[in-house]
Amino acid sequence: MKKILLPLLLISLASAEVNAQEGNGSNDFNKWSIDINGGVNKAANPFTEGYHMNANNLFHADLGFRYMFNTKFGLKIHGGYDVLNDDGDNPDREFETTVMGVGIQGYANLGRIMEFETWTDRIGLLGHLGVGVSQMENDLYGDADRLGNFIIGMGAQYRITDRVALNADFTMVNNYSQHKTWDGRDYDRKGRQGFDSTLYNATLGLSIYLGKHEKHADWYIDEKSDELEDIEDRLGEMETMMNDTDKDGIPDYLDSEPNTITGVAVDNKGRSIDKNNNNVPDELESYIESKNAEIKSEIKSGAITVNGGNTSGGGYIKELINGGYVNVYFDFNQDQPNRQSVNGVNFLIKYLTDNPSATADVIGYADEVGDSEYNKNLSNRRAENVKQILVDSGIDGSRLNVIGNGEDTNANNSKYGRKVVRRVTFVLK
Repeated sequence: MKKILLPLLLISLASAEVNAQEGNGSNDFNKWSIDINGGVNKAANPFTEGYHMNANNLFHADLGFRYMFNTKFGLKIHGGYDVLNDDGDNPDREFETTVMGVGIQGYANLGRIMEFETWTDRIGLLGHLGVGVSQMENDLYGDADRLGNFIIGMGAQYRITDRVALNADFTMVNNYSQHKTWDGRDYDRKGRQGFDSTLYNATLGLSIYLGKHEKHADWYIDEKSDELEDIEDRLGEMETMMNDTDKDGIPDYLDSEPNTITGVAVDNKGRSIDKNNNNVPDELESYIESKNAEIKSEIKSGAITVNGGNTSGGGYIKELINGGYVNVYFDFNQDQPNRQSVNGVNFLIKYLTDNPSATADVIGYADEVGDSEYNKNLSNRRAENVKQILVDSGIDGSRLNVIGNGEDTNANNSKYGRKVVRRVTFVLK
């Protein structure tokens, strides 16, 4: 027994020391408690045929020293003592067996993990799991039968004061390497492997808390940590809200048009300015007119020559469209353009009308939410619907090549980013 117990003790003390050093000066709660319990026991097989014991058999007692690393997890070294007696129905089958054991268990403060503090500051719940060794003795045999134990249990708590709590515990001890029956006879294992028997304990007891602080880890609530966590969450939300996906100077959460053509002037709600209501942003329209005037002036002066008499400034417009500045956008899981996309569609119609020899690839995209095959089909439907709008506006369908590119993974896991990648773009040829 000593060979097994000593390593367990050293492991527990080393773990406690490491955690104490890591948390030194940072915890305002007590970590140590003495847990004292007593109650009833019930042993399951093996019994000699005809031997039994009551389910409410007295006597069980245990004593433990528990150390909590933090408010949720801890370690306990404990010792237990059981007296097992027959049920008293048959004087010829009386027996008395004693079991004494020690063990080490990990503890989880389930009440704190499940946030019981949101509805009570008096009731708690502890779960525990561990290993141990024990020896069983009976007058029928001389040498003690030594057992290995696997221990699992759960206990309810009621805080009486900050120094004392009432606890009720139910524990199951599974034993292996057992060679005697509980009533003291030889146990024919018949080649069995693994667990040979089970001992159940149901107890009531007290947890006595030690330390200089007001509360023990079982009941301590780190209000400062909760506040800091709340502040961090709020800052994270604000950071997301302040994203400016279309780079127009208006944060996404205030932007009524979160996919404005890049570089054009917007109002204080992020909408492109179009005073003459021709569905082309004024700043972009002004740029195009300026370039057209520049080209006409150079043609007039003979600085450049033009093939086919085209003085529309189409090269500049083509550069804007192919550069990704003109797009059509869609709401989530929709294949019809949203209302903010009128500018993009009309802008392309104007170019294709002014340049009857031009053709265009109409390229659809979807965000990465959902199934990839579904998103591929959705991106294709989006491109097809935009093509139909262009055809309905007088553009020959043979000039338009539809491409469904599926998912665009450049959304940076942001809901505002996903708005921008749900689009149709154009490549003019």
